[in-house]
Amino acid sequence: MKYKLLERILPLVEQFEEENMNGNYRNDAEGFKSWVVNKRSALIVEPEWEGKEKGRSPESVISTLIVHMNRFAKSYSKAAIWGSAFSTQEEFIYLITLKSFGEMTKMQLIKRNIHEKSVGMAIINRLLKQGWIGQDDSEMDKRSKVIHLTSEGLQALDQQMEKIRHATQLVSGDLTHNEKLVLINLLNKLSDFHQSIYDRNISPNKLLDQITISSNI
Repeated sequence: MKYKLLERILPLVEQFEEENMNGNYRNDAEGFKSWVVNKRSALIVEPEWEGKEKGRSPESVISTLIVHMNRFAKSYSKAAIWGSAFSTQEEFIYLITLKSFGEMTKMQLIKRNIHEKSVGMAIINRLLKQGWIGQDDSEMDKRSKVIHLTSEGLQALDQQMEKIRHATQLVSGDLTHNEKLVLINLLNKLSDFHQSIYDRNISPNKLLDQITISSNI
């Protein structure tokens, strides 16, 4: 039996134990993996970006790039529904959500798509008018309506799915498979952070002050 890999790992484990004397990481496999990831991150060469020499921050660049990516994605989505019965990308996103996760209340669907109630209800009403979704009284709460994807909605979605998949592929561009996995991990981490804030339903006039204090940003 060969132990070449083990011979390479053991010095890393020893280095991990020496550097973790202050207990920054858990003293187990998960802690070791976190340490390796951070070690690797420390070796990443800092990229250049527009305005860097004038003091533009990484946070500003990230925020701008996310906004731009959203606009790029919307342009592809608009092309995917061109000439169809869909009015907006949100309509087919709501149908895809119901297809993927099954029936849910109106508010569950709205919150899953990070919309304000008024915006989400307008989308749902359009889908109801089209006959693409149906609604029934909730067994858990008679005041709520549970909505589901209808056969007509599934048919409308299926008719556009090839173009929708094409648009989705365009969004991830020319990233390699490994780069996509890295990006998914980063976006999941970022999404989890913002989801926890979104779930608190803080009013806009208090949002920045409360998050700045609680998150120490």
